[in-house]
Amino acid sequence: MNREFYHRLTDLSLAGDILDQETCHQILTSPEIDVFPLLNAAYEIRKRYHGKVVSIHIINNAANGYCPEDCHYCAQAKSSKANIEEYPLKPDVEILAEAKQAYESGAFRYCMVFAGRGPSDRRTEHLAKLIREIKSLYPIEVCVSAGLLDKPKAQILKDAGLDRLNHNLNTSESNYPNICTTHTYADRLRTLKAAKDVGIEVCSGMIVGMGEKEPDIVEIALKLREIKAKSIPINLLVSIEGTALKDRPELTPEYCLRIVSLFRFINPEAEIRIAAGREIHLRNLEVLSLYAANSLFMEGYLNTKGSTRLKTLQMIRDAGFTINSDQNLEELLNNESESVVDEPVADKELFLKNLRDLRPFLEKNALQATRRCG
Repeated sequence: MNREFYHRLTDLSLAGDILDQETCHQILTSPEIDVFPLLNAAYEIRKRYHGKVVSIHIINNAANGYCPEDCHYCAQAKSSKANIEEYPLKPDVEILAEAKQAYESGAFRYCMVFAGRGPSDRRTEHLAKLIREIKSLYPIEVCVSAGLLDKPKAQILKDAGLDRLNHNLNTSESNYPNICTTHTYADRLRTLKAAKDVGIEVCSGMIVGMGEKEPDIVEIALKLREIKAKSIPINLLVSIEGTALKDRPELTPEYCLRIVSLFRFINPEAEIRIAAGREIHLRNLEVLSLYAANSLFMEGYLNTKGSTRLKTLQMIRDAGFTINSDQNLEELLNNESESVVDEPVADKELFLKNLRDLRPFLEKNALQATRRCG
């Protein structure tokens, strides 16, 4: 493709125009499109709306396992036989300690994830209490992923100060029955609508590698534009032994970068996050994703490890970006060390998080309880 083609992609996106279906298909599949000028075209949009800043998100897997849903990709699903550490909701003291650690590690947003179909009235009030406490203690944004929600429960979380609600569409409407049977695509859209109706920003994205075709990817990108998703995580399937989608998909780094670029062209102002699986599928081209995306997860994902803090922060700094945080990037790097020996996913390996990864303050709490009893 000539230069004019790539300039046109940038100009159309900045003007607020929607790319036609043929162009979207070309971006994903055409051998005539080169990935570097494509990324450069996407970067011009990213720079216009987000500068050279990266927003770091850190996940707290606040309750793990025991989920009644059968999402085929998930290690926590009722149908999963994955060897994960299961536990009910963490005590508040652990969740608050992890919020403090996230803030001090440079996170802009602290994401609490709760396994289950959706919160009860009692759980919703408990979440609201946690949100208020976190917001009163630390200048950090809070995102919650709690399953299906109706408008009254969303209003309770909004009143508590919730910044964003995460509920991923994950795949296209037509492909959804192939990855989950216990709830529907429409159920997910209703949850996002409930959040938007009460004024909560929505975070919703997809998982690439679940049998979707290129038209499915375009459909999701356009749907997220339609619902005005403020935050769009792009996950690349992490195949976990014991789940229904345990076989690793064939995703090349170039194809993944094409997808991230497409999402930027279609959703120019959104916070686009390169999420789970970036270490596996992008490999040595991981850093290039930041020229289209402006956000990432640090310290791993729900049940799988990711790059160390040091490696992630170095990647951001080495590419000439800074972070959206009260913490100074250089100081964070100086404070980090190579003490974490578990590097993430190698080419043919997967490291599940152990209990210490999932609950870093569990032993400290047990020790404090022992001392009090003594």
